[in-house]
Amino acid sequence: MSTVSTERLAGIANQLRIHSITATTAAGSGHPTSCLSAAEIAAVLFFGHMRYDPQQPRHPNNDRFILSKGHAAPLLYAAWAEAGLIPVEELVTLRLLSSDLEGHPTPRLPFVDVATGSLGQGLSVGVGMALSAQLDQLDFRTYVLLGDGECAEGSVWEAASMAGIYELNNLVAIVDTNRLGQSQPTAIGHNCDAYRARFAAFGWRAQIVNGHDPADILKALETAGAGPQPLALIARTFKGGGVSFLQDKDGWHGKALNKDEAARAMAELAPRAQSARGVAIPAPRPAPAGPAPAPAAYPPIQYKAGDKVATREAYGNALARLGEVDPRIVALDGDTKNSTFSDRFLKKFPNRFFECFIAEQNMIGVAVGLGARGKIPFASTFAAFFTRACDQIRMAGVSMANLKLTGSHVGVSIGEDGGSQMGLEDLAMMRAVQGSTVLYPCDAVSTEKLVEAMAGHRGLCYLRTSRPKTPVLYAVTDSFPIGGAKTLRQSAQDRLTVVAAGVTVFEALKAADLLARDGIGITVIDAYSVKPLGADVIRAAAQKTGGRVLTVEDHYPEGGLGEAVAGALSADGIRVHRLAVFELPHSGKPEELLAKYGLDAAAIARAARTIAG
Repeated sequence: MSTVSTERLAGIANQLRIHSITATTAAGSGHPTSCLSAAEIAAVLFFGHMRYDPQQPRHPNNDRFILSKGHAAPLLYAAWAEAGLIPVEELVTLRLLSSDLEGHPTPRLPFVDVATGSLGQGLSVGVGMALSAQLDQLDFRTYVLLGDGECAEGSVWEAASMAGIYELNNLVAIVDTNRLGQSQPTAIGHNCDAYRARFAAFGWRAQIVNGHDPADILKALETAGAGPQPLALIARTFKGGGVSFLQDKDGWHGKALNKDEAARAMAELAPRAQSARGVAIPAPRPAPAGPAPAPAAYPPIQYKAGDKVATREAYGNALARLGEVDPRIVALDGDTKNSTFSDRFLKKFPNRFFECFIAEQNMIGVAVGLGARGKIPFASTFAAFFTRACDQIRMAGVSMANLKLTGSHVGVSIGEDGGSQMGLEDLAMMRAVQGSTVLYPCDAVSTEKLVEAMAGHRGLCYLRTSRPKTPVLYAVTDSFPIGGAKTLRQSAQDRLTVVAAGVTVFEALKAADLLARDGIGITVIDAYSVKPLGADVIRAAAQKTGGRVLTVEDHYPEGGLGEAVAGALSADGIRVHRLAVFELPHSGKPEELLAKYGLDAAAIARAARTIAG
C-alpha cells in the first residue's frame, strides 16, 4: 500500500511533464506529447508503488522498469532525476552528443537494462527478466510500459502468449492507450475493451484503468501477484494529457514545443506540480550473493579423430556439458530443439530451458532480458528463421546485450528441404550487427571449443552449424580463440590459398588431394572465426602464394566469408576469387547441391587450376 497521497502523485506527474517539455524544447526535438500521456503512470510506479534503491539502479532485487515506448525517454529521465540519480539540471542535455540522455534509452545509463525505441520489443525483454527472477528466487517484479500503437506488432502478442503459458505473475504490462499514433489515430483508438480481451485471451488478468487517475492506477497495481497470471493494465489516456492545447490533438507526435508554447504549457502545469524529493521509496529486499563466477574449467570433450558428428549435434553436446558447471547458462529454442540438439540441455536442466515455440522475435527478446539479469542465454533455431528476428538482433546490438545465438541447417548442404529452409543470408545479417562475433566451425571439436569461447565472451555471438555429419578433424587439445584461423595444408610450393569454413573445409581438403596429383599445391585455411576474421593467418598465407586467394562458402556471396576476406586483404592489393551460392537453390541431395552450385571438391579444383595458372 502506497504511503504517498494520490494528490502528491498527481503533482509529481505534472512535475514530470514540466521536465519532459523543458528537455525536449531545449533539444528542439523529441516526443513531449508521448511523455505527457504516461506521466501519472510513471509517477505512480516510481514514487508510489515500485521497490528499488534509486542510488543503486543495478541492485539485483530492484523492481525493473522497461520503457517499451522508448520515444518517451524524457519521461524516464525525468523520473530518475526526481528520484535523485540524475541532477535535474542535466535533463536539458537531452539528445546532445556529449550526453548519455539519448533520444531513446540505451544501457549507457545505469538504470536502463536494454535499448528500446524499435517498438514492440519491450514485453519480450520483460518476459526474460520475469523468468530470471523466478530462476533466482528473487521477488522483484518487472513493469513494462507499452504504447498502444506498438501493440500492432506481432512480437507483443508472442510475448503475451509466452508470459501466459509460463504464468509469470511477477510481470506487469501497462498499455498507454492514448489513441493517437505518429501519422493518424491507432486502429483501435480508445476501444480499451479490445486490448483487455486480447491480453485475457493469452492468459493474463487484464483490466482497464483511468491512466490519468493515480488512485485508479494504484488500486490496480496493488493486485499484482495475486494468483498465477501476469497482470495487464489498459490505461485510457490522452496524448498530450495535462496541457489543454495539446491534449488529444493530432499532429503533435515527435514535435517539440517552441519556447512560447513551452511557456504556455508550463503556466498550466506549474500551479499543480510538486517535486518528488523527499518521497520515501520502498527499498528492495536483500538479495543473495551475486551470480555464480565463471567456472575454472569445463568437463572434457569426448571425441576421437574420424568420428562423424554434425556440428549441430556437437552444439547440443557442448551446451549440456557447459551447463554442468555453469549455472548461469540457460537455453531457449523455437520448437526445433530435436534438430538443433538443444534438447540435450533440456534433458539435463529442464528448469533452465525455455521453449519459445515458433516465435523467433520473442525468443530473441526473452534471451536479451535473461542476459540483462546476469544469465548467459543460448538461443537456437534454424539459421533461416533468425532472419525473422533481424530487428530484435539489431536492437540486441544497440543494447550491448550478452546474447548467444546458434543457427543450424545452413546452406545448400542441408539437402532436400529446399531453399526456404536454407540459411544463406545469416552470415551477412550477423556480421552487420555492431560488436557481434560470428563463428563457423567445421567439426565437433571446434564446435565445442567455440561454444566454450562464446560462453566466456561478453557480447553478441553467433554460431553457424551444419546439418551433415562431418569427420572429427581436430584433437581435443586444440585451441580455437575468437579471431583465429587454422592452416590445415601448406607447403612452400603452394600456388593458391583456399579459405573455407564449415562443410567447405572438407571439400577444400579433397580438392587439395585432387590437385596434388597434378603437381598443384594449395594452402587450405579453416576460417572458423568469420568476425573477427583470422586475417593475419590468411594474409600471411596469401603472401606466400603470390597473392592468389580463393574463398569457398555455403552462403550467398553478399556479406559472407568471401566479402570478409576481401575486405581484410583489400589494403594489401590482393584480389580474392570467390565460390558461393550465386543463384536460388533447389531441393536435392547434399552432395548433388554442392556440385550443382560449385562448392564441391571438383569445383574448387577447377577454379584453382584457372587461378593458379
